[in-house]
Amino acid sequence: MPEETPPRTGELNAAGVPLEAAAESLPAITRQTAPGAGGDIAPTGTAGTNDRMPAEWAPHAGTWMAFPTPNATFGDGAGLAAARAAWATVANTIVRYEPVTMLINPGERTELLDPRISIVEVPLDDAWLRDSGPTFVHTATGGVRAVDWTFNGWGAQPWATWDDDRHLARRIARLAGVPHISSPLTQEGGGFHVDGAGTVLLTETVQRDPDRNPGWSRERVEAEIHARLGTSTAIWLPRGLTADYGVFGTRGHVDIVAAFTCPGTVVVHTQPDRGHPDHEVTREITEILRDNRLEVIELLAPTVTEVDGELADYSYVNHYVANGVVVVCAFDDPRDADAARVLRHAYPGRDVVLVDARDIFRFGGGIHCITQQQPIEETRWN
Repeated sequence: MPEETPPRTGELNAAGVPLEAAAESLPAITRQTAPGAGGDIAPTGTAGTNDRMPAEWAPHAGTWMAFPTPNATFGDGAGLAAARAAWATVANTIVRYEPVTMLINPGERTELLDPRISIVEVPLDDAWLRDSGPTFVHTATGGVRAVDWTFNGWGAQPWATWDDDRHLARRIARLAGVPHISSPLTQEGGGFHVDGAGTVLLTETVQRDPDRNPGWSRERVEAEIHARLGTSTAIWLPRGLTADYGVFGTRGHVDIVAAFTCPGTVVVHTQPDRGHPDHEVTREITEILRDNRLEVIELLAPTVTEVDGELADYSYVNHYVANGVVVVCAFDDPRDADAARVLRHAYPGRDVVLVDARDIFRFGGGIHCITQQQPIEETRWN
């Protein structure tokens, strides 16, 4: 590992620990320029059962991302370069509205990132931080805690490696200066979506995937989810989009098919083409959500349904809500503008910025998949 770059002196992290001292406690992580990182990890156990995950549209302290690294997903040539450019564009957009910390493999460098972005060297296997990173929640006293879900490469997929990424949530918690709690539930951040008011969306093929959680019943999954996220109602969707079960897919992440925009309202990927396999998938999901008395806002799927002869899972649902902005996937598609209009109405008072996401989706995900929000502390939320 390259020699550690010392942090700027005199600054404190979120836990009030001097950055110099915090950095010394991180032998596996090299700091470059990320102020506000560090701190000890609290012991895991039964703590956290009164925690609550705020909705994505709640105020953020910042956004965490990870920079693509050579691996089976991106390769080490033109594909990797395209991915890095796409990730950088997303980060450079978000940093106009809130702080961004980019994790990068030790020894790697990039000139693609806005200088306002904080960079921290951390060993990485992949770059889908929504999935491998922590889920940040509020504690009952208004602090912030990081949930460390068990991560096994989206159900031990043959192309995935996770020797480093399985430790990533704890490392980020340490950098953020917040305690963490470990969960025995194997899942990823893209596999659930909360409204911040007690309801969570799940899919049968993620949380109950036998390669993730063999033998887990719905009841056991819900008990763990509710304990970690502070939810009380789980709505189960049968599956995700069809292409999400192909190479580099997640086997059904909900964040590409349905997302809350406020309590009681969800945007849903809608495939109007009756000949497309997702037509029936999205029809069934819409019916389930309406049966649960949710208002459904339909987001029509892009007109592009195939890329290089393979079924595409392009989706506008996979957007990211940051402070003052909604960052929306664009595909150079006639429906891009309509999606922006719908989401502008769904999130009043926020800018809506379209970012070309084709070089993110070609590797298995979208803008929401590569971003992870850290909420601000609240002195009181209940």
